[in-house]
Amino acid sequence: MPLPIENYALIGDTHSAALVGTDGSIDWLCLPRFDSPGVFSALLGGPSDGHWQLCPAGEVTSVHRRYRDETMVLETDFVTPTGRARVIDFMPVRDRRADVMRVVECVDGTVEMRMEWVIRFDYGEIVPWVQRRFDADGRPAITAIGGPDAVCLRGDPLPEHDSTDHRHTVEFTVAAGERRTFSMTWYPSSDSTVPTVHDADEQLPRTERFWRSWARKCKYRGPYRAQVVRSALTLKALTYEPTGGIVAAPTTSLPEQLGGERNWDYRYCWLRDASLTLRSMLDHGYRSEAKAWRSWLLRSVAGDPEDLQILYGVAGERRLFEWTVDTLDGYQGAKPVRIGNAASGQLQLDVYGEVLDALHEARVEGIKEDDFSWPLQLALADNLLSKWDQPDNGIWEVRGELRHFTHSRMMVWVALDRLVQAVERSGLPGDVERWRTMRDEVHEEILTKGWNDEVGAFTQYYGGSTVDAAVLLMPQMGFLPADDERFVSTMAVIERELRDGPFVKRYSTEPTEADKTAVDGLSPGEGAFLMCSFWLVRAYAMAGRTEEATELFDQLLGLCNDVGLLAEEYDIERNRMLGNFPQAFSHLALISAAQAVTTAGAPDRGRVPEQSDGPGYGEHHTR
Repeated sequence: MPLPIENYALIGDTHSAALVGTDGSIDWLCLPRFDSPGVFSALLGGPSDGHWQLCPAGEVTSVHRRYRDETMVLETDFVTPTGRARVIDFMPVRDRRADVMRVVECVDGTVEMRMEWVIRFDYGEIVPWVQRRFDADGRPAITAIGGPDAVCLRGDPLPEHDSTDHRHTVEFTVAAGERRTFSMTWYPSSDSTVPTVHDADEQLPRTERFWRSWARKCKYRGPYRAQVVRSALTLKALTYEPTGGIVAAPTTSLPEQLGGERNWDYRYCWLRDASLTLRSMLDHGYRSEAKAWRSWLLRSVAGDPEDLQILYGVAGERRLFEWTVDTLDGYQGAKPVRIGNAASGQLQLDVYGEVLDALHEARVEGIKEDDFSWPLQLALADNLLSKWDQPDNGIWEVRGELRHFTHSRMMVWVALDRLVQAVERSGLPGDVERWRTMRDEVHEEILTKGWNDEVGAFTQYYGGSTVDAAVLLMPQMGFLPADDERFVSTMAVIERELRDGPFVKRYSTEPTEADKTAVDGLSPGEGAFLMCSFWLVRAYAMAGRTEEATELFDQLLGLCNDVGLLAEEYDIERNRMLGNFPQAFSHLALISAAQAVTTAGAPDRGRVPEQSDGPGYGEHHTR
C-alpha cells in the first residue's frame, strides 16, 4: 500500500518530477514530461504497478531525511542496528535527458542494502520487454521497452536476472566510506543505441550548483526565509523549463477525500495560478521566470478568445480529454484514477480576471506590452463583455448546476478594472469609458446581489445562504478594503462556518435545505483547503490583525511535512494530507502569506500597484 501522502518528497529536473517515500521507494514518476504516462505508478496502486526501492534489506530503526541546503537534492538516512546508510536522490537538470540518479553512501558501520526495480509503462498497463545490453562505452545495462518508451537501468551492482513476476532485485553490502551509484534514463524506444551513462560525481555537484544559484536570487529576507525559499524551489521544480508553464502538481488522482471520488489530474497549467505566480516571482527576484510564464500565458490563450480554456498542457496543449485507468486501484482505494481534466471545457468567468490581472502585474513591473500582447487582451475584453453575466462553474470547477458565483463576478470586476488602469496609468489604447461604466455596474451588482443581510456576508453565489472562502480575496484584489464593515462581517461568518482551528474549508460540500444536492454536484466530504487558510492569514494581515495573522501562519507552517512540502488539502480528523502533492497553489499562497505577515503594519503592496478611482478603491485602500 502507498505511504501517507506527507511521507513523500519531490525531486525534479524542470521537465518532470518523482515522489520518493521515506521507505526509499520512488512510487510516482512520469517520463519524459510531467503529463507523460507513468513509468512508476505504485502511488495509485501497488508495487506491481511500478516502483524503484533502494533501502536497507533488514531492520530500520529510524529514518531521517532533508534536502541539501537550498536545493532539490534529497538525502535520506537509514539507521540500522549495524550502521547508517544514506541514499541521495536527484534528477540532473538542463542536460536534455530524463534521468533519475540514486547514490548510496555508508556513513558508519556496515549496512546490507536491497534494490528492487519494477518498471511498468502507461500507468502500470504495459509490462515491458527487458534485456541485458551494453551501451556505446561497453558498460552493462538493463533496458526495458514498451510502446514508444524505453528506459535504461545501470548500477553497481545490477540485478542478475528478471524474476518470474518481472521484478528486478539485488542485495549488496556497503561499509563505512563506500559508495554505490544507480541511474535510470528514459529514451524513445525508436532509438537503437542505449544512452551513455552519466557520471554521478559530475552531475551531483552540477545539480546542486543549479538549485543553489537559483535560490540565491530570492529577495525575501524576512523571518520565514527557509519556508519561502523551499516553496519557491518547489515551484521551480514544477516548472516545465522549455515553455515556462507551471503545473498545479506533479500527480493525478490523489484524493481530496480518502476512498472518495474527488480525484483529479493536476499535471497541467491553470490560468488561475497566473496572477499569484507572476506576483510571487516578480516580488522575489525571479524576473526571467516571470517573463517565461507570461510568454507561456500569451501563447496558450492566443487564438479565438471564444475558445479560452481555464487550463492547458505544459506546452499549451488544449485537448485534455478526461479518461480513467481502470486497472489502477487508486490511492488507498480512492477511485477513479483520472487522466486528463474535463474542467478544461468549463466556463469559468473568473479566469478573465486572473489573466488580465497577471498581465497587469507584469506591465506595472516594467515587462512591456508588444504588438501581440495588448491586442490579445483587447480581444479577451470584448469576449468577456459578451458573456460576463452568464452563470458559470466558478473557481472551484463545480460539476453541478451553473450559478452566478460571487467570486466569479468579483474577478469580472478585476478584469475591467485592470483594463481601465491600462489606459489611465499606462496610456494604452482602449474603450475606457465603456470599461469604466461596466466596472462600476458590476461592482454595484456584487454589493447588491452578492450580499445577504440575513447571513451578514457576501455569499458563495447570488441568492445563496452559504459562504465561500474565495471571497477572502476581496481586499487582496482591491475590490473592498480589508476594514470595510461588509468584508469584516463576511470574514467573521467564514471563520464561524468554514474554519476549524487553523483549517479553512473552501465551502460546504453538504446539500442545503434549498438544494437537494451539494453545490459541486459531488458526494459530500473533503479536507480543509490549505490555500484558503493562507488566504485568511493575508486577510488578517491586511485588516491590521497582525497577531492573529502571525499565530495562524505559524500554525500552518507546522503542517508542512519533514522536508517542507504541502499537499492541496488536510484531513482534520486523521491529521494527514490529502489531494495532489506537492500543490503549487498551496506553496504560492504560503509565499504570499509570508510576505503579508512580514510586512504587516507597513503599507501593503497587495496585488494592485496603483489605486484606481473606481468603486472599491477608497481612502482606506493602500498599496
